Amino acid sequence: MSAALRSQTATIAKQPANAAEDEADVSALIARLTAEVNQVACEKTKSIQKITNQMKMLALNALIESSRAGAQGAGFAVVAQEVRNVGQQVETIARELESQLTNRTGNLMTSIAQMADRSRGERMVDLSLNAIELMDRNLYERTCDVRWWATDSAVVDCAAGPDAAAVAHASERMSVILGAYTVYLDLWLCDLEGKVIANGRADRFGVVGQNVAHTKWFRAARVLRSGDDYAVGDVECQPLLGNAQVVTYCASVREGGKANGRPTGVLAVHFDWEPQARAIVQGVRVGDSDKARVLLVDSNFRVIAASDGQGILTERVSLPLEGRRSGFSQDRSGALVAFHATPGYETYRGLGWFGVIQGGAG
Repeated sequence: MSAALRSQTATIAKQPANAAEDEADVSALIARLTAEVNQVACEKTKSIQKITNQMKMLALNALIESSRAGAQGAGFAVVAQEVRNVGQQVETIARELESQLTNRTGNLMTSIAQMADRSRGERMVDLSLNAIELMDRNLYERTCDVRWWATDSAVVDCAAGPDAAAVAHASERMSVILGAYTVYLDLWLCDLEGKVIANGRADRFGVVGQNVAHTKWFRAARVLRSGDDYAVGDVECQPLLGNAQVVTYCASVREGGKANGRPTGVLAVHFDWEPQARAIVQGVRVGDSDKARVLLVDSNFRVIAASDGQGILTERVSLPLEGRRSGFSQDRSGALVAFHATPGYETYRGLGWFGVIQGGAG
């Protein structure tokens, strides 16, 4: 990954996290204040009920004493009875107030929790988009590189006539390219039968003479219609490159380096997948409290990158797509699962991949 792209990764991934932290703080503050209001209301209504119980007890004692006083206490009995009635009314009002406040504050707290969950889910969807969008932008550059380099005169001449001098020149040229573009493990020039005739790192990878006609990316590149098109394989471990994880982009080498020229070979560039993908998924700031796992998954829902480094190329995830390109929901354990499909970038349509955030607290 270039320094510019690393900077872009950090900037784009950082902004939503800061906004989300602010939203989470506000939601937490509102929830805390609502709980405090509910607690105060309950305490005050209980105090009122305690006082009314005392009033009723005093009224009862006054009635008893007035009955003992006979005719002289009759007037006082009326007052005592009214005091008793008022106490009962106040107690009824206090109980109704407590019930209504409890219900309303309970509903408010539920609504706040739902809003917080929705806000968190939407934030996770945005972060999922950030992850896949950054990768799309990165891979768009790979499609440009391979089509450009397939027109390099050294590559074109070697594909047309792979004698020793042409092979040496093409290898030297590809080695220079690799020195400037550190995101690639190697560049291979193949003939139309799939035999590697030159590569950029012959000192590290002795691939010349190997046949790759069986690979998905070569078969797709072999039938490209013009030099403006490209082919790409799945994320895979490439045995000829020390079993490193790569994504291979290809373009056809054509006669005279012209887009409509007769095909003479295939140029394959092997993108060094693992460190680039790791930088993106680990750069997404989901927040420490979320304890979430950031993933990139391919069109078959196979994990091709994971912030925890687990399950890469072996694990498959289940996404609640339901016909959607993005969304979030909770899994059976109650953990949040958010996703966003590849949006593509410029002329790069994407490969049907998804950015996924898995396990954030719901």
